[in-house]
Order: sequence, then structure tokens, then C-alpha cells
Amino acid sequence: MRPLILALAWLASAAASARAPEVFDSTRAWEHLRQQVAIGPRPAGSAGNLKNRAYITRTLAAIGLKTVEQSWEATTPIGPIKMVNLIATIPGQRPDRIILASHFDTKLFREFRFVGASDGASSTATLLEMARVIKARRQLPFTIELLFLDGEEATGEWHDPDHTYGSRHYVAVARQTGTLKSLQAMILLDMVGDRQLNIRREATSTPWLTDIIWNTARRLGHQASFINESMAVEDDHMHFLKAGIPSVDIIDLDYPAWHTAQDTLEAVSARSLQTVGDVMMAALPDIEARLLKH
Repeated sequence: MRPLILALAWLASAAASARAPEVFDSTRAWEHLRQQVAIGPRPAGSAGNLKNRAYITRTLAAIGLKTVEQSWEATTPIGPIKMVNLIATIPGQRPDRIILASHFDTKLFREFRFVGASDGASSTATLLEMARVIKARRQLPFTIELLFLDGEEATGEWHDPDHTYGSRHYVAVARQTGTLKSLQAMILLDMVGDRQLNIRREATSTPWLTDIIWNTARRLGHQASFINESMAVEDDHMHFLKAGIPSVDIIDLDYPAWHTAQDTLEAVSARSLQTVGDVMMAALPDIEARLLKH
């Protein structure tokens, strides 16, 4: 009887060792999106923004990741606003880092209720689910830094410097502390939940990063969502590019509900989150391999 028990225990152990790696689950990502939308408007400095930060922190803590707050007081056209970036780190074999980023604030509108299902919630939800999958990987060649940026949205019309407060502050601090040197690449997600997903190549993004992601999308059969056309977009990746960091912006601006009261759950889909999640998780090893060669 004992040999049989030992054999069964060995088989169970072998099965656990051979268990397939975690994969991106859009059901989980959708729940993260839904929870953010349920909070309501989440502009920088608001009670909703604070609740959203708490949700992100709890979600990361549940998978064993500690969140560090990077807070400052931003000078804006409507007065000083306390803003907070959230940073969580998944250690790799090297201290050199790849940043995966999303902004989590929503634009401030006084004339209607803006809950930002795609613009803010979709990319943050995708990043939270990516964190779970990456955390379960056995070996990471590079340290992965999850960066949730506050203050991407302008407080009024989009005019310099009234936008991308969080990424500007992050890069400025990294310059001062010397941590910019260990940063190998920055991958930004923004507005990835559109039911009719149309992500174009962002024209100012680093070409080799863009090529890897679009080649991956084509390999996975998602070329209809990752369109081989380009357009320039001002976004959080700009400050990293200016600092000499290879960066790419994954964004769908072909979104009828953008900055309207219609940017709700009805305008987004779990299928789009799955598409983006699958492409990004499949592209990450190729990005890591490219960085290891250079």
C-alpha cells in the first residue's frame, strides 16, 4: 500500500511541476475594469482617485506585490493638486528594469459624469492582470516594474505643460536619483478596451519595440486590431523617449466614446482586453531577448 501512496504522491508532484504557466485571463481583467468604473470619476486629487489607488494596491498585495507611493504636489492651471504614482516591482535575474505602465486617473469634467471605462480603466485593468501572470513566471531575465501613473489627463485643454504630470515627475526623480540608468524599456498601455479595437503604430515610439509587438500581433492573428498604420500621439511615453529610454505607446484613439459620457462598460469589451493581454504577454519574451543581445 505504501509504494502505491508514494507513487501517487510522485505523480501529483510531477503533474504540479508540469502545470502549464499562467495565462492572461480577460475575465479577471474585466472585473478589474468593472471595479474601477464602479468607483466613478477618478481625476487626480479626487476621492475617487484615492479609492482607485487603494484598489490597485489591494489587488497587487493579493498576489504578493508591495506597492510604493511616489507622491508630490503638482502645479496645475486649476491650482495645486496632490498626485501619487504607484510602483510595484517583480524582481528578475538582473536589476535592469522594463517598465510596464498605465495611467489610472480620469479626465476632470464638470458638465457630465465621466467614468473612463477605456480611458484609464482598461489599461490599468490589463496591467493588473499582466502583473498576476508575470509574477507566476519561473524566471525573469529583467526586473519588471509596474508603474501606475497619476495625472496623465489635462485639467483643461491639452496644452503644455498641463498633462502627463505623473510620467514627467517620475522621469525627473529618476534623473535625480540616477535610477534612469537601469531602465531598459518602457511599454505604455492606454485605452485598450474599445469594442472595435483599432490600435495603430504610434509614430514617435521606438521602432524596434513597435515592430516586436506588431509582429507578435500578426503571428497571433490579431492584425485586424493592431493596424499597420501610424499616427503620432502625445502620451506618457514622451518623457521617457526624451530621456533616451526605448518606449512604445499602445493606444486606440479611434474610439467614438473618448472623453464623453459614453465611455462606459457598454463601449468596451473583455475580448479586447484579451487581445491586448495575449499580444503583450507573447511579445514580452521577445522584447527581453532583444535587450539581452544589446
